[in-house]
Amino acid sequence: MSNLENEVKQLIIEALNLEDMTIDDIDSNEPLFVEGLGLDSIDALELGVAMKKKYNITINSEDDTTNKHFESVVTLAIFIEQNRGE
Repeated sequence: MSNLENEVKQLIIEALNLEDMTIDDIDSNEPLFVEGLGLDSIDALELGVAMKKKYNITINSEDDTTNKHFESVVTLAIFIEQNRGE
């Protein structure tokens, strides 16, 4: 498991106040929304703000590909790796 994936898991836990979870409770490949972790649109906004603060990433909510980046921890880690600091 990559360090960035673990960072993303920790960011999810902290940003969404998932106090009863650890990074080991989150499968990197499971869906983040509806199924899997069961996050919702409010969680997506909070996670997006946390990612912007931590990784200096701008997320375009009007971009059709944005939803694909939020599918799983793996897809978020790839998105962060490709866009951090821009």
